[in-house]
Amino acid sequence: MNIKEVARLAKVSTATVSRTINGSNKVTPETAARVRKAIEALRYYPNTNARALGSGRSSLYGLIISDITNPFFPELVKSFEDIAVQHGQEVLVANTNYDPHRTEVCVGRMLQRKVDGVAIMTSEMDKHLIEEFSHRNIPLAFLDTATPQRGISNIRVNYAAGIDAAVEYLTELGHTNIAFIAGPPSLISARIRKRAFLNIIKRKGIRLDDRLLEQGNHRTDGGHEAMRRLLNQSLRPTAVIASNDLTAIGAMGAIFEHGLRIPQDISLIGYDDIELCAFTQPALTTVRLSRQEIARLAFRALYNTHQTGSWDGAEYVVEPNLVVRRSTAPVGGV
Repeated sequence: MNIKEVARLAKVSTATVSRTINGSNKVTPETAARVRKAIEALRYYPNTNARALGSGRSSLYGLIISDITNPFFPELVKSFEDIAVQHGQEVLVANTNYDPHRTEVCVGRMLQRKVDGVAIMTSEMDKHLIEEFSHRNIPLAFLDTATPQRGISNIRVNYAAGIDAAVEYLTELGHTNIAFIAGPPSLISARIRKRAFLNIIKRKGIRLDDRLLEQGNHRTDGGHEAMRRLLNQSLRPTAVIASNDLTAIGAMGAIFEHGLRIPQDISLIGYDDIELCAFTQPALTTVRLSRQEIARLAFRALYNTHQTGSWDGAEYVVEPNLVVRRSTAPVGGV
């Protein structure tokens, strides 16, 4: 199969087929859909290397994440890739595992492949690596870690609103002994969530005992150990907010091991609303942070740079919301 046969089937010129493949905004959505349908019907596979040489663009976006074992990130990857496919783009995914050396290797791969843009959905990115992208005029979209500027956009999550909603809900249920299991202090998002918790507790006039603050690692093992420490001291919380869902799921195990019930003895709230939360026993009350919305905004920031020719960075805001399930109840049980 060749490009002429695609053009013939779609009833367009070969130039229109090329523009569609290269993601040009000069092709109407209806025509582009017809071309893509013809490409699929004929099983035509464009030479991406030749395409990049001819257009100066690879139609390839980079997506850098922190931890592929955390269900939050595969859900984000899927959403980003779904949108990219709809726009004729490919995605190169890199998992840093919070390792600076590995992050540098990932950036090198992106530069070698001449990506058209990179969504950096992690907080551990050295300044000199960011400058490598900027030097090559590669637009970037960050999750909560950047100030908008030329070629750099930021998706800001209103983490505090989610924590506020969780605390408000628990206090309405009569809880005042509310514990918080924080995430790694190296992560900006974890620091923001902890600070938001401390701020709202103070605003509500609740005296917070230091024994109700614990440190996790945003993984199940960290949540399990942090919850064990909370339960092995004299002041037992009636409710616990975890910095993310994996922490909360790990905490669940420790609560059950101590012979306690959720929510009759301890109410529990997570953060992120990964798919698993609806199927834990009991189903986990959590703060929903839409991966679909984050992916949509990150892709939009990168795609718009090439489509409009404007390199002015933008800031987008994502608002979380509380999803009430069966892991929370009034003090003293249901």
